[in-house]
Amino acid sequence: MKRRTLLALLLLPALLALPPLPGLAQTEPDPKAAQSDLPKEKLTIITRDGQRHDFQVELAKTQPQQTVGLMFRSSVPEDGGMLFDWGHERNSEMWMRNTVVSLDMVFIRADGTIRSIAERTVPQSLAVVDSNGPVLATLELAAGTTERLGIRVGDKVEGSIFGKAP
Repeated sequence: MKRRTLLALLLLPALLALPPLPGLAQTEPDPKAAQSDLPKEKLTIITRDGQRHDFQVELAKTQPQQTVGLMFRSSVPEDGGMLFDWGHERNSEMWMRNTVVSLDMVFIRADGTIRSIAERTVPQSLAVVDSNGPVLATLELAAGTTERLGIRVGDKVEGSIFGKAP
């Protein structure tokens, strides 16, 4: 038993120096600053009473862009935000690590219907904010936006990834 432990300890530095195997999840480096503005696109939310609310949202499409998201940003424009395009429907689990402003998170199905909303998330929290089911995208807006504009579950979102650009 002691020989196996000694052998494992001797081999550990060599194993740690090897590149990761393809297909295995890799840990992203911990960001230290906000990412530059990402490309933007118009997104429209249509409430049940027919009100149309237009936003210019940044598109986070790649895994590194999605990892950083709105971290370290000191504000989110009233008519702005960030849309996380997951590429296919899946459960969305977000958190607020390194995010210094409160956000509303809007979880959107592939057909553009809002599945769920998490209002006024807690800055810096490591608690998971879950979509509670499969969604194509997650939209982060300034905290209080959904309440102020009367945006609710079941409302529709128009944007290029939902098959209908506003």
